[in-house]
Amino acid sequence: MVRLHLRPAIWLMAASLLLSLHPMSAYSASKTALVLGDSLSAEYGLVRGSGWVALLQERLQREQRDLTIVNASISGETTSGGRTRLAALLEKHRPTLVIIELGANDALRGLSLNATEENLREMISAAKKAHAKVLILGMQIPPNYGPDYTQKFSRLFATVAKETHSPLVPFFLEKVALRPELIQADRLHPTAEAQPLMLASVWPTLQPLLGK
Repeated sequence: MVRLHLRPAIWLMAASLLLSLHPMSAYSASKTALVLGDSLSAEYGLVRGSGWVALLQERLQREQRDLTIVNASISGETTSGGRTRLAALLEKHRPTLVIIELGANDALRGLSLNATEENLREMISAAKKAHAKVLILGMQIPPNYGPDYTQKFSRLFATVAKETHSPLVPFFLEKVALRPELIQADRLHPTAEAQPLMLASVWPTLQPLLGK
């Protein structure tokens, strides 16, 4: 029997050849970010392509970042609905980043804060198990829901973010909420002019998650 003794250099050449045969490796595959939100991210009342998510994709393209945004937001969505849909979305899109913008409709409907918190935790856990980073967009509600409910609702985002070690934008609408001219006639949804400001609130916390 003839035994071949390949030198280390030959092994390296062979390994390089094998890697070249797999163009869809983790290093060359296009990356995806999934936005799981409600009407604030679903362009409610706006011309298609003018919302903050679309503006984010445009910015990424200008900066030549290899990241495609999948906007899976639905008007009226709650944390329960997002939790139900997330598994299929993770399987389909395999995102490297998940942006969770949910909770406002829970509060508007007076739903259980414990349920909202549990749903957020489960979504974060599912995303991280799928090897995706997570960014949480926190919300606040008007004081007419009562000071106790209002304060607890606001704090739950910070609590979940801290305990799950997830980056948080404390108040997604911070730059527009107190400017009536940036709110649509329904007194709930931001106008097209507000969308760049919403992106400006997200960008500083989002940018470090994108890498170089």
